Amino acid sequence: MQALMSLLAEHGLLIVFLVTLAARAGVPVPAAPLLVVAGGLAAGPAGGATPPWWWALGLAIVANVAGDAVWFAAGRRYGHRVMGLLCRLSLSPDSCVRQSETMMTRWGGSALVAAKFVPGVSVVAAPMAGALGMSVPRFVAYDVVAGAIWSGLFLGLGAAFSRQVDAVLAALAQAGMAAGMLLVALVAGFAGWRWWRRRRFLRALAMQRISVTELRQLLQAADAAPVVIDVRSGTAGQLDPRRIPGARPVALPDILAHAAGLPRDAHIVLYCNCPNEASAALAAQRLARQGFTRVQPLAGGLEAWAAAGHPVSTG
Repeated sequence: MQALMSLLAEHGLLIVFLVTLAARAGVPVPAAPLLVVAGGLAAGPAGGATPPWWWALGLAIVANVAGDAVWFAAGRRYGHRVMGLLCRLSLSPDSCVRQSETMMTRWGGSALVAAKFVPGVSVVAAPMAGALGMSVPRFVAYDVVAGAIWSGLFLGLGAAFSRQVDAVLAALAQAGMAAGMLLVALVAGFAGWRWWRRRRFLRALAMQRISVTELRQLLQAADAAPVVIDVRSGTAGQLDPRRIPGARPVALPDILAHAAGLPRDAHIVLYCNCPNEASAALAAQRLARQGFTRVQPLAGGLEAWAAAGHPVSTG
C-alpha cells in the first residue's frame, strides 16, 4: 500500500490521465478502479500526500474528451468502417453496433453519457456520433458532461469509501502474490464468461447461409427471383447507404410485421453488415418460426457482396 501511495503521490495525475486516455482509446485497462483508488487515497488519512481529487477529475475529463475525439474524427472521415473495426475487436461484436445505434437513435447526444457505462458500446458511441454528422461543438459539450459524470462518479465512490479503500489496499499489500493471482483469475473468469455467452449466441444462430455467388446466380436466373431483404436499421442505412439492387429495407424489429406480405413459396434472402450475419440470422429464424421454409441469411452480408464486385445501389 505504501508503494502504491508513493507512486500515486509522485505520478498520480499522470497515471490517471494516461490510463483514462488509454481506456477511451479502447485499450482494456482498469481505468474505473484506478479512479476509485485515486479518490480514496486523496480523501483518506494520507490524502495530503496524493494529488487533490479535483485535479484528477479535471485531467480525467480532458483524457475522456481527447480519447473520444480521436474516434469521433475517425467516424466523421471513415463512417461505418470504423464501427466494423471496433466491433471485431470487441468481446460482443455481434451486438455492439446495434446497441449503439439504438442508444443514439433514442437519446441523441445524451447517448454519449449513457454509453460510458455500457461495456462494448462506450468506444463505439463516439465514432458513431461522428459518422452521423454530429457537430463538433455539440460533441464536445456532451462529451465533457459525460466525462465529468463518469470520472466524478468513480472518484466520488473512492472518496466516500476511503477507509474501505485503504483497508483493501492494505490487505492486498499483505497478500502479495496471492492477491495478484486472484485478480488475474477474476479478469480471466470475466473474459471466459463473455466468450462463453458469445459462443452460445453463435450456436443459437447456426443455420445454413447462402453465398454471394449463389445469390447472384439466383438473381440472374430466368425463373422467379428471390426476395432480398435488407434488415439493417435506418441508422445503419444512413451510415452505409449501399444496398443490393432490388432489396427491400425492413429493419430487424419490423420483420414479423412485414411477414404477411412476403410470398411463402419464394426464396427469401436476408442480409446485414454486422459480424457473423447476426441480425440477418435472427430475422431468418423469426421468419422460419412463422412457417417460411426457404429463408436464408447471406454469408458475409453486404460487405461480402460488395467485395465480390457485384453491383450495389445507393437508393
